[in-house]
Amino acid sequence: MSIFQEMIIHTGTLKSPIFAAHNSSLEMISRRNIRVKIMQTLYALDAARDSPVPVKEDKLLEKNLEQSRHLFTYLVHFLTRVAQYAETDSRIRSSRHLPSAEDLNVNIKIAGNEILWKILETPSYQKAIAEIKPEQWDSAELIRKIYLQLVEEPLYKEYIGLQERNKKSEKNILEFIFTDLMLANDSFISHLEDTFIHWDDDSEMMNLLVLNYLQKPAAMNFQDMLGDEKRKFAYDLLHTVIEKKDYCMELIKPKLKNWDVERIAVLDMIIMQMGVSEFLYFDTIPTKVTINEYIDLAKDYSTAQSGQFVNGILDNIHKELLSQNRLHKTEFKKHKD
Repeated sequence: MSIFQEMIIHTGTLKSPIFAAHNSSLEMISRRNIRVKIMQTLYALDAARDSPVPVKEDKLLEKNLEQSRHLFTYLVHFLTRVAQYAETDSRIRSSRHLPSAEDLNVNIKIAGNEILWKILETPSYQKAIAEIKPEQWDSAELIRKIYLQLVEEPLYKEYIGLQERNKKSEKNILEFIFTDLMLANDSFISHLEDTFIHWDDDSEMMNLLVLNYLQKPAAMNFQDMLGDEKRKFAYDLLHTVIEKKDYCMELIKPKLKNWDVERIAVLDMIIMQMGVSEFLYFDTIPTKVTINEYIDLAKDYSTAQSGQFVNGILDNIHKELLSQNRLHKTEFKKHKD
């Protein structure tokens, strides 16, 4: 069972506080997820350092970010396919040799869901569908099974029983399909894991993104899920870690004590270089926030001991720079090494 399946209560309510409230503006890719993408990029660059074909760091990062855009587009696409399957079900059942009265009266209200049609008619979404072609990843059987599960749910029966349409019920039924049927379905999660190699890395962000998106379908730009500020942060951080690597290692190595640099996990070293680069050169991010972010990354992506190890190294460097009155981010940004 995935972390998100554990978060979901199968009555349509949500355990996790990240789902309890939706921001007034649509959240895009988070800084934490950007750090993960940069970590993956740096790891791939390290693995390819002896390759005869040079690897362009900017292109590699862009590819990693594009994977998130494709995944988000697919999740929205799959949700629309489940809702629209009501019409397919009606057509199949009515064309039976001896259709029953029930076969001839399949309720297709959800196929006309107002939020669904706002999504389908949004130019940005239409452009993404034409460009990415998410139908290439579709599983017709999964779409059918999730729809058939939906029609048996009390919430769905209540929804189709309403004579009028209102924004709350239109949104609630789509949220229910996404959280309680798609993300709670082991086969669907396996499908995502097989199709998108970074699903585990992106899943938390994608969950929040889709739920926020259903609040304001017209607010998402499917062509740019970063925005100018976060895009600048992403490429600035990547370039800084690469360009300031030698200087950051001068600060890291003395703190390793009896550790052999060559025996330290590559990922731990990358995480430490990112952490030092960020708290030296990014003056708008509090140092404590930076250190906590990279401790979490080490815990989530490296070894069981990595969180404590990275914490100790970054904390020691931070304390030393503070004690020597050397932690002046704007000065470090101008530092040439």
